[in-house]
Amino acid sequence: MISKEQIAEEYKQIQDEICSALEQLDGQSSFVEEIWERDGGGGGRTRVIQNGNILEKGGVNFSAVHGKLPESVKRGLKVEQEDFFATGVSIVMHPNHPMVPIIHMNIRYFEMPSAVEGGQPSRWFGGGIDLTPHYVIEDDARFFHDQLKTTCDQFHPDFYHRFKTWADDYFFIKHRNETRGIGGIFYDRLTASDDISWENIFEFSKAVGRTFAPVYTELVNRNRHKPYNKQQQQWQYQRRSRYAEFNLVYDAGTKFGLETNGRIESILMSLPPTAQWLYNYEPEAGSEEETTLSLLKKGISWTS
Repeated sequence: MISKEQIAEEYKQIQDEICSALEQLDGQSSFVEEIWERDGGGGGRTRVIQNGNILEKGGVNFSAVHGKLPESVKRGLKVEQEDFFATGVSIVMHPNHPMVPIIHMNIRYFEMPSAVEGGQPSRWFGGGIDLTPHYVIEDDARFFHDQLKTTCDQFHPDFYHRFKTWADDYFFIKHRNETRGIGGIFYDRLTASDDISWENIFEFSKAVGRTFAPVYTELVNRNRHKPYNKQQQQWQYQRRSRYAEFNLVYDAGTKFGLETNGRIESILMSLPPTAQWLYNYEPEAGSEEETTLSLLKKGISWTS
């Protein structure tokens, strides 16, 4: 059986690979690392990059924590056990260019001992990748989803459709009636079944992690040299505010981190460096901004 320690070590390697790729992509700034310990058990490596050529602010965080679950988390997870172990890699990148999208990725593993003495532990994987363009560029959206489908199809013919639908539903800002971006894939409580082994689920988790760097590198390089004006940057700040709203109101990872006494700076790393809330903003008819809003909907098929 794959141990939780082995999973954590593999995730740390993926963190190293992604940080190296992002530094090469940016070409100017480097990650600053902080090693931290969690009161109650475990810790992690927070790595943040700021003020780069293209990456204004981003984080690639690894954690492996354990301890006792608060009652609120037990209720949310619908479990009786108190002891837990959780490890994962979480990424958010905020570029300084309005034509380059925000991207988020998370791969994670959760384990609790069996509620029955001598029984098997409860354990599962979760994660996904989603894209939040300030301006939806349809060719980029199709490329992004095609790459995710390719990764999913290596492991199960139903994964992409299931996890794309799940992402549309999860990354939805209910109070705005719009999706956070163009979605991607999202999954949780993924465990072994008749048609996929535990080992293959772990391989899938790692494959999702290793899809991140080449996909984002391509999207950044397609758009980083495009000219933009002050109005487009204003719109970027407006879209960042929607990203912040989702993470503070709905994001399950943010809530879990706060309720399990996680490191605040690491948890809130996902927030953009600058965002603006304009009162009752309405885009001009026929504008690129209006087109983008029209595409922030569930159920759009982006694959070629």
